[in-house]
Amino acid sequence: MRIGLVIGSLACFAASGVAAQSTSAISRAVYVERVATTSDGERVRTIEPAENLRSGDKVVLMVEWRGRRSGDPVTVSSAVPRALAFQRSSSDALEVSVDGGRNWGRLGTMRMADGDGMRLASPEDVTHLRWRFDDGSAAQRAARVTYSAIVR
Repeated sequence: MRIGLVIGSLACFAASGVAAQSTSAISRAVYVERVATTSDGERVRTIEPAENLRSGDKVVLMVEWRGRRSGDPVTVSSAVPRALAFQRSSSDALEVSVDGGRNWGRLGTMRMADGDGMRLASPEDVTHLRWRFDDGSAAQRAARVTYSAIVR
């Protein structure tokens, strides 16, 4: 896989892949998880800013927002770059789309067409993510969401 393509896809995430309602500032960051083995055989995991990625790398994408009016509901959405396969989210408020954002639901309930009919969608099928915080106090506590993905 060409690294430039992956970094370009992640740059799209950082530039415009996220939308939030009732906010004045949104920031995004992309990190890669690295696993190293120490001299005594212990595995150590670290997270560092994503600069060089390889197929199979685990990345963590973070979205933060601030400046929303107190009590307003907040909806944050993000397209999952095609170079990534979604894995999981830091928030249970997650809804997913497997059809480009046309239909939304919980992973585990979404179905999609397959060569032999319909099948349950898997995390790798996810094209878009949406977090909806209807309670103003919950949205205040959830000023940051993250999700993890694998570089295809």
